Amino acid sequence: MRNRFVSFGEIMGRLSPPNNERIVQANSFNINYGGAEANTSVMLSNLGIETCFFTAVPNNLVGEAAVNYLNRYKINTKNIVKSGERLGLYYLECGNSIRSSRVIYDRKNSAVTECEVEKYDFESIFEGAEWFHFTGITAALGKNCVKVLKKAIEVAKSKGIKISIDLNYRKQLWSYDEFKRVVMPLLKDVDLCIGWIDLNQTGDFKMLNAAKDNLDDEYFKSVFSKMCNQFNIKYIATTLRETFSSSENALTGIIYKDGKIVKSKRYNFGIIDRVGAGDAFAAGLIYKLLEDDNIKDTVEFATAASAIKHTILGDSNIVSKDEIMDLIGNSSVGEVKR
Repeated sequence: MRNRFVSFGEIMGRLSPPNNERIVQANSFNINYGGAEANTSVMLSNLGIETCFFTAVPNNLVGEAAVNYLNRYKINTKNIVKSGERLGLYYLECGNSIRSSRVIYDRKNSAVTECEVEKYDFESIFEGAEWFHFTGITAALGKNCVKVLKKAIEVAKSKGIKISIDLNYRKQLWSYDEFKRVVMPLLKDVDLCIGWIDLNQTGDFKMLNAAKDNLDDEYFKSVFSKMCNQFNIKYIATTLRETFSSSENALTGIIYKDGKIVKSKRYNFGIIDRVGAGDAFAAGLIYKLLEDDNIKDTVEFATAASAIKHTILGDSNIVSKDEIMDLIGNSSVGEVKR
């Protein structure tokens, strides 16, 4: 099987109380499966891209359930290693209105964190591939995952495969200083970086809010140009999120190439499930960049895909190309399709 797109990361079980209950109220949990790179893989496979996701899962029924989830979406799972004792988990308490959502990770000593680089067959994994994708979340999972990423990047570069990283800083996993120390060397020569690091920023990470911080094009041109110059990055993209409540947000996408900023239209929407919206944006970018490098079409497609994900329960964006294009063209939005 020819895999145009390859990604490496952790697939986890997601446990959520039903009916917007709080975790302390819960008598039961709904289970979904996901993880940043797995979510990106699912959307791309759903759009018709031949996709390979590699990781490690325990050789038990829980690991089998996670692999079955990926197989449902026709993802190539033959390079998944069966080892270790547990699948990583996370608990999601879904917020509503003025109450924020909360995430609790339970992924220490999970299978992927203990799997050594020698167990992966990189020649098989990257045979015929055109794109490799990973995230800063995976880099946060420890030295074994970092070694796998470095080897995968080395092999991808040797084969002329395009590379993307979604920075995805998570303060529950590591400090911002450690994040920069580990991730910045991985940025060298990537084709696409999603998110940004302000190289002039000192101290702890500050989450910038597009609605409140009045970030303008000149700010992004300055930050993105410094990143491109230092790391030789071709494209940088991100979403600008406006948070009005846990139930209503707005989103605009931006992409930078060769000193030029291009923005998408702005989407305002209600939220069923915000998790995985950034992965949908990443998948949309990669899907369009595999076709051509029209950055206006790319950012419009990716932002529309991300906006739709907020309306879909679960980690992954189960959406068709036609649905994304309908939203871009504002064709019968919200109407019943009969």
